[in-house]
Amino acid sequence: MAKVDTFAEMSSFFLTYQNSLFHGTCEGEGEELLICLHGFGEQVTGFGRLSRTLGSIFTLVALDMPLHGQTSWNEPRPFTKEDMQAIIRLVLERQQKKSFSLMGYSMGGRVALCVLEDMAPQILNLYLLAPDGLKNNPWHMFVTQTAIGNRLFKHVTYHPQLFFGLLNTWHRLKFLNESIYKFALNSMNKLEKRELVYTVWTCMRKMMPDKKLCRQLLAKHKISTLLIFGKYDRVIPPVLGIRFMDNTFPCKMLVLEKGHQLLSDELGEAILDNYE
Repeated sequence: MAKVDTFAEMSSFFLTYQNSLFHGTCEGEGEELLICLHGFGEQVTGFGRLSRTLGSIFTLVALDMPLHGQTSWNEPRPFTKEDMQAIIRLVLERQQKKSFSLMGYSMGGRVALCVLEDMAPQILNLYLLAPDGLKNNPWHMFVTQTAIGNRLFKHVTYHPQLFFGLLNTWHRLKFLNESIYKFALNSMNKLEKRELVYTVWTCMRKMMPDKKLCRQLLAKHKISTLLIFGKYDRVIPPVLGIRFMDNTFPCKMLVLEKGHQLLSDELGEAILDNYE
């Protein structure tokens, strides 16, 4: 049985879930609850800047994902959609709320879509910031959804010479643009970075949203959706948002003069200007 732990201060708390411990922060004094899910390699502190602009409307609760920040994932299995939904319910219990708005940035966008699949009736607004999950990356699918791919990924983690050789060849032949090349190189150029990618991707491999179902639920429950992308983001480009929008659900899309890193005062102001 999952239970809520006591916490020492209002800005930081822990939730006990099975054998694991989830860390979160709580900022703002707004009446509405906004649950925030961060991206790969990030943690809850990234959402702190948003409370300055959104804190009068929302109480912002940010959660450290498994293998990030102060969260300890101690289960001998991958993190599932059902686990994330259970954590959200613990937050709702703690905040004494039945409904909430949801924000997901990058990897957190993929997780947010998975939450939507089961909790759509309780979601008021959905904010997807350069969200992963709108397109299935072939390499990600291969190494997370197949046994042989996962074994190959583990081998590459500790023996990366072939990976770097292919990466440089693809870049030289212009199969990869400069941004993707630099992103991949920076993510895999040290052992600890490769281990983080391998362990996080493997742990989160069950977080695969059904995009068609998500659209249907957004339409059925009339969930106000705001998609925000960076104009210069070559990793998760704005075109993915255009493809996701199909005029069946209430949705707006903004493109900021940024790359992939969107968490800023400007982002908070853009959300505030489009708040309904």
